[in-house]
Amino acid sequence: MVGTSLYVLIDTLFISIAAGALGLTALNLALPIFNCFNAIGLLLGVGGATIFSLNKVLHPERVESLYSSLIIVAAVTGVIVAILMDIFATPVVNFLGANDQTRELAITYVRIVAWCGPFVMCNLISLNFIRNDGNPTLTMMATVIETTSVIAIDWFFIFGLGFKMEGAAMAAIFSPAISLVVLSFHRRFKKRQLHLHWVFPSIKSVWHAARLGAAAALNELSSGVSVFFFNHVLLILANNYAVAAYGVISNIAIMVLAIANGVALGVQPIVSREYGERHYMNAAKALRVGVITTLTIALIEFAVLIVFKYPIINIFNTQHSWQLVHFASVGLPIYFTSAFFTALNYLFILFLTAINGARASFSLSLLRGYLILLPLIMILPTILGIDGVWAAVPITEMTVTVVGAIFIRQRIHHFNQLDS
Repeated sequence: MVGTSLYVLIDTLFISIAAGALGLTALNLALPIFNCFNAIGLLLGVGGATIFSLNKVLHPERVESLYSSLIIVAAVTGVIVAILMDIFATPVVNFLGANDQTRELAITYVRIVAWCGPFVMCNLISLNFIRNDGNPTLTMMATVIETTSVIAIDWFFIFGLGFKMEGAAMAAIFSPAISLVVLSFHRRFKKRQLHLHWVFPSIKSVWHAARLGAAAALNELSSGVSVFFFNHVLLILANNYAVAAYGVISNIAIMVLAIANGVALGVQPIVSREYGERHYMNAAKALRVGVITTLTIALIEFAVLIVFKYPIINIFNTQHSWQLVHFASVGLPIYFTSAFFTALNYLFILFLTAINGARASFSLSLLRGYLILLPLIMILPTILGIDGVWAAVPITEMTVTVVGAIFIRQRIHHFNQLDS
């Protein structure tokens, strides 16, 4: 996730150079599409990998075909979605908020980038399963190779061939495809239990995986939903430059959140294993280490973003737009006070998923992505103007952290009772 996010950040920089502020706006309008692809991949990947971890030691026969079923479902779903998006590209970008200035750029980008969907979904499923199959080194290697090679491909398509937005979209397809090629070497891992083979997907298995992965999927999808509402409100309150500024902020946020999600995803298989083996306090200890790690990283990120906000913004401001600088410099410090709370929320949600607490994790995801955030995006701007748009995220995340801490405390108390 971190590697992919780094690529997205550099891709944003390349687009800002090649297509300017309107290119950034078109890219930001299309970001919810990536969130949808990621959400489906996490829906099946996180939930399926959790089932795999809980059963691979004591009941391996229950998960023998699970990975294959989920890969087949993801591939078929991705192709169908890509075809539909190609056919209905114009209504899709209009729904996302494109206007006369950005419509053609957005249509071109969306029609091509739609075809990265099957690869993104299968890649996320594979990353989660292979990590939980005891080969995290390969998943890290896949991410590093994917990032470094795709950045070069992105540059070649955008600048070398002069394809601009079209080149950025084509490079997005290569990103997860390269990762899948690297992950295919897992078949040489001697201790592996995963096997990819043709099966007729089990509806029951897919449903069970989706149920456990719903929280992670809603988490990811909430980013796309919030981007959608942010874009629309900012267009009403200001102009395309406000959306471009939000594009800078949201793409930086993708990197920040990916690091937090990386810590949470690292804790999740440990917690699943310890919980599955009834070592409850070891699961709680893994959570404590995760909390310390994620808060430390969040503090460093926040300090860097505040101290260097103008240099960071100006990296993307290739056309020297004072409007973009104005909107981004005000919004960035307000928005990223959420870094601490968001990091904890990612950890809490995946911890609850790992201990089979699907209902609690689902509730947190629903609160942070929809029930609290969306009303605040609509209400706060009527009181605080554009500052209210930026403030909606930290207020939401802080509220959800309080609720999540209550859920976690209840589970830890239950662990203490089981061990006593």
